[in-house]
Amino acid sequence: MDNTVSPNSNPVGHLLEADELFCHQIMDSFACVGTTDRDWTEKVCAMAMARDGSLQLGFGLGKYPNRNVMDCYAGISRGKEQITVRASRQLSPKPNLTAIGPIRYEVVEPLNKVRFILEPNEVQPIAFDCLFEGRVPARFEDRSHIRQGYRVMTELVRYHQTGVASGWIEVDGIRSEITSEHWVSTRDHSWGVRYGVGRSPGALEPANDGSGEGYEFFWSPSYLERADGSHYALFLNFSRVTSGQSQTRTVMSAVEHPDGRVERIADIVPDLDYDPANRRLRGGQLDCTMADGSVRVITLEAMSETGFHLGAGLYFGFEGNYHGDWRGKRHADGERIDDCTTFENTRRLHQIRDTVIRIHDPVGGGSGWGNWQPIIIGDHRRSGLKAADSFW
Repeated sequence: MDNTVSPNSNPVGHLLEADELFCHQIMDSFACVGTTDRDWTEKVCAMAMARDGSLQLGFGLGKYPNRNVMDCYAGISRGKEQITVRASRQLSPKPNLTAIGPIRYEVVEPLNKVRFILEPNEVQPIAFDCLFEGRVPARFEDRSHIRQGYRVMTELVRYHQTGVASGWIEVDGIRSEITSEHWVSTRDHSWGVRYGVGRSPGALEPANDGSGEGYEFFWSPSYLERADGSHYALFLNFSRVTSGQSQTRTVMSAVEHPDGRVERIADIVPDLDYDPANRRLRGGQLDCTMADGSVRVITLEAMSETGFHLGAGLYFGFEGNYHGDWRGKRHADGERIDDCTTFENTRRLHQIRDTVIRIHDPVGGGSGWGNWQPIIIGDHRRSGLKAADSFW
């Protein structure tokens, strides 16, 4: 019996410039990841907003090694209006080039400064060059792990950071300056296996969205300033799943200080108000219990209708397309939606959006501005929401 093994039976991935660096963690090249799961994703997502709530930019870029795809979106929200540019390309042979057509992502200073760029393009009359600069250290969130039966749907890590923005933004040929005195910005960076990537295979058990009979969720980094000019950040991440008489709450929240200190928030009881027409956040109060047992009351309100809908960035799908889909070697598209608040458009774009908020924290002495990504499913008596009208 011949047990000869071909030297090419288990080939190493393509050799890249990154393979010169001393940061390997698996026995392969940087062209590969340590799993064959096609939903393995590395993603950055960011927003920058004017402090008066009048204008906001949204940005996201994803890398899907096991799909050989990189895609991205860049857009603006201005009141009820949203304008989006999307692009996709074949990942190889340049998997570490974070650029597709007019959209680019650049690391200027690791863990502190990054650039989001949308060059003038033929898709939509918008462009920007925005430099994010952290005002508190970047910080890991708790690991995300979602299981359905025996199947692990999500296993990823994410860090976020809150800061300010500078640069310029242009809409319909009118250019405005972005200054750190008048704009704030938030960003996050995640990697791992995540749900909602690509079209769902028909041969799999349908995914359980985990909402039960009721679901309330928010993810929110905010930048706050005190009267003496000092600053800090709040990170508020909460989910509550209700099914019958049972309820499961998950709280991953904290006060984040510029010197790296973190004050954990152990629990949150939210009392929030939503628009029954489109389930958009209006505002409300959070009764927070800190890790030391003290109580901290935080209030917030939506500043305006501005808030970039992530659905246009292909989260939860848009017009039959999903992030991570193969769209060919190069593809670009986009649209302009004049009113994102209508019944039809809110369902087309989904609930989750970068809602621009004002936030007040009397215990910490600060007030500020933030990015509030909400989802509310099921009945909600305070706002008059009915389960039958729910949508993602």
